[in-house]
Amino acid sequence: MEADGEPQIGGASAAAILMLLLEEKEAADVLRHLDPDEVRQLGSEMFGAAEADENKVDLALGRFVSGSREVSALTPGANRKIRNVMTDALGDNRAGSLLSSIAPQPQRDALERLRWMETETIADVIDAEHPQVGAVLLSMLAPDIAAAVLAGFSGERQADLLWRAARLGPVHTEAIDDLEAILAEAEAASAKAVTLEIGGQSDVAKIVNSLPRTAGEELLKAMRKKDKLLAAAIEDEMFVFEDLNQLDAKSLGAVLRGVEAATLALALKGAGGALADRFLATMSARAADMIRDELAEMAPVKREEVDAARKAIVAVARAMAASGEILLGGKGDDYV
Repeated sequence: MEADGEPQIGGASAAAILMLLLEEKEAADVLRHLDPDEVRQLGSEMFGAAEADENKVDLALGRFVSGSREVSALTPGANRKIRNVMTDALGDNRAGSLLSSIAPQPQRDALERLRWMETETIADVIDAEHPQVGAVLLSMLAPDIAAAVLAGFSGERQADLLWRAARLGPVHTEAIDDLEAILAEAEAASAKAVTLEIGGQSDVAKIVNSLPRTAGEELLKAMRKKDKLLAAAIEDEMFVFEDLNQLDAKSLGAVLRGVEAATLALALKGAGGALADRFLATMSARAADMIRDELAEMAPVKREEVDAARKAIVAVARAMAASGEILLGGKGDDYV
């Protein structure tokens, strides 16, 4: 993005780069002052900014310096300064009494815990507790979060919770203390419930692809006897459209000659430029130009249509591999 001929960088990207430039403790201190949504967004941007080049780092630093000039000089330490002035002028007792009525009150732990919880976790807490407790929790949430939590309940339960919430009056501090204990327990349970995704069809497909071809085929044959659908799903993962780029030019050209031009154009819709160029390089100049023209004039298409076209081309490649015309994936067998 450029404005007036000068390169620009987004605020979130600049913040992520600056966070990565800080020492770990300094970065952690910054995160403590952010809202949950801001932490999630910044954390995501930091993963993306890990490969930032020198130019982007310069842009981020430039944006920070420019933005720093606009920060109000009144903001840093304002709370402490006001309290010190009041205390010097009125004395400890009178200043303390006055400040207790005019100073912003710190949020209770219950509110802070709720801000960091996922809506599913909050819904589980409400579902497990007495409806009156659920109504109190619901009332403490931001309206949009409360609506998201309510969406997980039946209409009758939603109405009951809202009815109870509408009738709430002052809540005793003891009740809030009980809520904090409930939420602390739910927070701890949620932290322990974090799982790591391992295995699955894609990982198994990679393993089979790493085996010698004959061994892989025998293994898939045995798996078909055990679970036909699962074996078919694994086979689908073993060779996908993008893997066609690994074929040598002769084999790729042979596959594409068995594909209709319209199907190929649809399959290349949204594909990376390098992949499309590799495909078209195996075709005659005239045929390649026709595909390019068709791509340029093609209106937006549904994702499933593109996926169907790509699967059709992969099917052609599989059929040719089965007949021995080309070699797909997996390690070749050793011959002596």
